[in-house]
Amino acid sequence: MKDAVAPTGTGGNGVTRRFLLKGGACALVGLGAAPRFLLRTATADSARGRVLVAVFQRGAVDGLAMVPPYGDPGYATARPAIAIGPPRPGDGDTARDLDGFFALHPALAPLGALWDNRSLAVVHACGSPATTRSHFDAQEYMETGTPGVKSTRDGWLARAVEALPVRRSPLRAVALGPILPRALSGEAGAVSMQNIEAFDVQPDPAAGAARAGFEALYAETVDRWLRDRGHETFEAVHTLRRTQAARIPPANGAQYPRSPFSQALRQIAQLIRADVGLEVAFAEVGGWDTHVGQGNERGQLANRFREFATSLTAFAQDLGDRLADVVLLTMSEFGRTVSENGNRGTDHGHGTAMLVLGGAVRGGRIYGRWPGLGAEARFEGRDLAVTTDFRALFGEVAERHLGVPASTPLFPGWSRARADLGLFG
Repeated sequence: MKDAVAPTGTGGNGVTRRFLLKGGACALVGLGAAPRFLLRTATADSARGRVLVAVFQRGAVDGLAMVPPYGDPGYATARPAIAIGPPRPGDGDTARDLDGFFALHPALAPLGALWDNRSLAVVHACGSPATTRSHFDAQEYMETGTPGVKSTRDGWLARAVEALPVRRSPLRAVALGPILPRALSGEAGAVSMQNIEAFDVQPDPAAGAARAGFEALYAETVDRWLRDRGHETFEAVHTLRRTQAARIPPANGAQYPRSPFSQALRQIAQLIRADVGLEVAFAEVGGWDTHVGQGNERGQLANRFREFATSLTAFAQDLGDRLADVVLLTMSEFGRTVSENGNRGTDHGHGTAMLVLGGAVRGGRIYGRWPGLGAEARFEGRDLAVTTDFRALFGEVAERHLGVPASTPLFPGWSRARADLGLFG
């Protein structure tokens, strides 16, 4: 995919200020002024701290297959061909029982150990109050944190970073991917990169600027926003080189699959272990839009789950005791229909399951109120109803784990009226 390009403009010297980032891009999403994090005085210099890793399962993951409610009588009835069978004691190829009502899909078995040691929690029937079934709109609403509102200019993760005490790190917020996600757009100074080893800055040959002195060019520009962002970009490059984060091998015998998502998690673990000052990281994984041939214990969805679980497990194993400082939060724009369709798949739905993984999480529990799968309990007569607004989950993680002040308007137009889910002790 094509690397992102910084905004163009001309300054007093007449040279177009435009750059490409090898292996990724510094996403300069301007709101008409210098990012706030550049205008405030740093109050903390410690490189080690708490980290939130947000993982977006793009395409609407089927939470009813990921964490099947086998104890609900409506589940198997609605899915005669694709329901995940109930756990069978002693049979390693069946669903992994969690609490006598819910289970993990058999392909998610690697996560069982994290459930057992209470590092993994599930929030079921979670999602957005927006009723859209559009992937694009629902992802936009979830990343901006404003369901039903398309005019929001920044993302909820960016707002969370801005609310934290400033730390002297150009790598406070990082997305592993080709472009900056909406969740990190704003004034937080986030960067996106596809490969931390190849992340670098070079002039765009089409701009005609000489390669020599490129960093000095940004230092001398009269455009304050470009000057400051250029400085932060070079600082990010220098930090990666100084810490040699890309050379840190996986620890504790962790073995990551070769998939792009798994390698993104591997690089996030490298940034955490290198103590570069990371506070928020973002990664994404697609392939969840299973309209046709979804499968049950085996099939295309099972294959996606297997790679997903192996990646998460490797990440947790790699971090070791550092997992106590980290929370990994999964999200998806909406779930799938309760009933299977005529193609043995599922269509766009409403509620789904989200995972919360980390050392400080009160794991080994299913959170949220289960609405049931009976016809009268379904949303619009077809979907798993949402009983936990995603903003309640995201807000609790941001406040209780990252330390975002409760007074922060993290989700404009909405306030947490109810008590916390209780994910943290």
